[in-house]
This record gives sequence, structure tokens and C-alpha cells, in this order.
Amino acid sequence: MATTRLMPLHSGKGRTVAEALGRVTDYVENPEKTNGGDLVTAYQCNPSIADQEFLFSKRQYAAITGRERKDNDVIAYHLRQSFKPGEITPGLANKIGYDLAMSLTKGKHAFIVCTHIDKHHIHSHIVFNSTAIDCTRKFRNFWRSSFTVRRISDMLCLENGLSVIAEPKPSRGSYGTWLGEGKPLTVRGQLEQMIDTALGQGCKDFDSFLAAMKTAGAEVKRGKHLAFKIPNGKRFVRCNSLGADYSETAIIERISGKRIVAPRTKAAVKSKPNLLIDIQAKMQQVSSPGFERWAKIFNLKEMAKTVIYLQENNLTNLGELEKTCDAASQKFNDFGNQIKAAEQRMKDISELQRHIGTYSKTREVYVQYRKLTGRKREKFYEQHRSEITACQAAKRYFDSLGLKKLPSIQSLKQEYAKLEAENKKRYPEYKQTREKIIELLTAKNNVERILGVTEKEKYCDRQQGAR
Repeated sequence: MATTRLMPLHSGKGRTVAEALGRVTDYVENPEKTNGGDLVTAYQCNPSIADQEFLFSKRQYAAITGRERKDNDVIAYHLRQSFKPGEITPGLANKIGYDLAMSLTKGKHAFIVCTHIDKHHIHSHIVFNSTAIDCTRKFRNFWRSSFTVRRISDMLCLENGLSVIAEPKPSRGSYGTWLGEGKPLTVRGQLEQMIDTALGQGCKDFDSFLAAMKTAGAEVKRGKHLAFKIPNGKRFVRCNSLGADYSETAIIERISGKRIVAPRTKAAVKSKPNLLIDIQAKMQQVSSPGFERWAKIFNLKEMAKTVIYLQENNLTNLGELEKTCDAASQKFNDFGNQIKAAEQRMKDISELQRHIGTYSKTREVYVQYRKLTGRKREKFYEQHRSEITACQAAKRYFDSLGLKKLPSIQSLKQEYAKLEAENKKRYPEYKQTREKIIELLTAKNNVERILGVTEKEKYCDRQQGAR
């Protein structure tokens, strides 16, 4: 699981381009953050002098194109990719960052990838030159670029067996905000938790409480104010700076039973079944029979595409997926029936026009034939057999249609043109609906294969989706 943020970089007020580039590269390449520089990789540049190489390319760009730099020009792009704690190794994070940069820039821009491990979550900083390697063009921050970056990042995470955010929501908050309930406790939160745990061990007096805190690894400082330092903590924290239930007086009252503090529990949140979470869990169970069967036919790249498709179309359970498939199929069939009906009517109009034309040409001969009798009629028939036969065939066709009055050729031409125009309008949407069905059925097929869905399970999901 990873979050991404793409930030254009400017020189800023009071700084040259060289100073601005040097500042960002020095920060991201910090040896203390990148395991002594082992987690720094680069493409088409030397990491140690990347800022100078970026600057040189900009001078080359000005010389080749004759364009002068403006104060508000983007000099580079800074892409940050943060991963879920405990899910990824630094080396894999660096590789994914490299692949992300390569995919986004299409190999046309030099970049450095620096993976930081100084925080509780592993994250990578990607800095790529706004000027292309050939110094003839620049990278343009296009519409919905953030969406594109996130999509590429999710694809890479899935291909490497990592999770993605099932229902991503746009946010400008911190990484801790993104983690939500999964973010680590603060120092004060950890201390409050240690105090609760110590008091929960049935301390008889204040001294036994302090002994329990020391056993847990906390350092104790007594004086005017009671303070503790948690294991690996940098400084002591006064108890009176914590919540009302954690002051020295409150702790003594809790030990004596005068103050009752209910255990802090988080409200249980009823989570909805999420198809994406189920799929990701299966993808990470490489040894599962369902995965092995599926992997013989497809690959992780194909499955990653399926997950991204489901995510972008908000298809979170199999019931919704099947309902969407059914709706698209119905729409496709309706379009198909309308097109076929129009084509059949156009065919009938053409046939009717042909018979009307034949009737118009042979009608006079047929009228003469009907007026004759005896030998004259027989002789006339022999002389005009083809005309009379054609006219009779046309009349039988009109009778089969129940026509008592023939429509004009002009009205038929108008109707034909109208039907033809309507079908021309239907064809593009018909094609789009067909493509959507193929995508939906492919996704549904992949989901059922990876999850091993039975007919009974599919029925239950359909019933649930219908509620």
C-alpha cells in the first residue's frame, strides 16, 4: 500500500536554480536517511552531482531552443511515495520507486530515487528533471497527473504482492492522517497506555505501581512533579501534562479505588465486504490452490489491471460486479435489437420500393390484360408474360403486407434516411457498450478464478447485492 504526491519545484524567491536544485537533492540524498547512500539509485545522471547535471541540461535547452527561463518555470518535479509500515523492505521500495519514475517519465527524463528509512514508515523521494534528456522539450504537468501517478503506483504495488487502498479518497493531510486507525501512538499515548497496563496489574500501593512501570521499561523521576520516560524515549514527560486520569493524584485515587477509569476501547466499525481486499489477500497467498490455478493461465500484471479496474469503477463486491455486468449486457442487447430492427425495416423498405417500381412499370400492361378475354387474352399473355408475372408478384407482395394504398416512393426514402441516421448515432455507443462488457466480463472471470467462487456463493452475492 502506498500513497503518492507529485509536487512541481520552482527556484523560489531569493534563490537561484542551482541553489534550489542543490537544496532538494541534498535533502533527499541525506546519508542518514538512506542507509549511508545505499538506497539511492539514479537514471541518466550521477546522484552525487545530479543537481549540476540537471542545471547543465537546462542551459543546453536554452541554447538549442532559444527559449529563456521564466521566474515561474518548473525546474524539477518531486514525487513522494510512502508505504504502509511493515509491508515492504527498503530495497523493494527503492525498486518500485525507480519503476514508477521510469513509467511516468517514459525514460525521457533523468531522475534520482532516494528511499528514506528514518521514519516509522518507509518512503521514497523521486526527483526528476523537468528538462528532457535530449534537451529539446520539458515535462508538462498534465491534467489528472496525480491520478495517473497513483494508478501507476497501485499497479506496481499489486504486481509486487503489496496491498493498495481499496477506496482511496483525496486528502491533503499528513501521512498519519492517511494511516487513520493504523497510525502509531504518540509518546504521550504510549505512556498513558503503559500507566493503564501497570494499574491493571493490581497494584496495592503507589510504590508497587512505580515498580510495575520500571519493570515495563519506563524511567521514573520524582520531585515536584512525577515524570516518566518511555523506553527509547528522548525526554521525560510529566504526568500532569497527560489526561485528567493520569496525574499523580489521579493515579493514587485509581490505586485506592476512589477513581474508576473505564478501559479505552475504540468503537467497533462494521466494515462492508470489500472485493478488492479479498482479492489482495488472495494475491498475497501465493501458495493457495486458487492462486496457483489462476497463475498458470494469467499473471500478476493482468490481475493488477483487474484490481485497478474494479477500484476505478467502485465495484467492491461480486454482487455489484454481476449487477453491473447484467445491466451492461441488457443495454448492449437493447442497442443490438434496435439496430437489427432498424436494419430489417430498411431491408423491407428497399424490397417494397423495388416492388412498387416494378408495379408502376407493369401496371398498364396488366390492366390491358385484365380487359381482354378468350384467344386475345391468351395471345396477349404470351406476348407480355414477364410484365404480367412481375405485376402479379408485386400485387401478392402488397397483399401479404395488407397494403390497401401504396406509400409514395418519397415517403419511403425519407423513412429509410431517418432509420439510417438513427443507426449511425447508435453505432458508437453500441461499440462502447460492447467494449465495456468485454472489460466487465474479463474482470468478473479473473475475480472468480482467483477467489474460486462457486455457483452457490455467486447466488448469495447476487441476493445480497439486490438488497
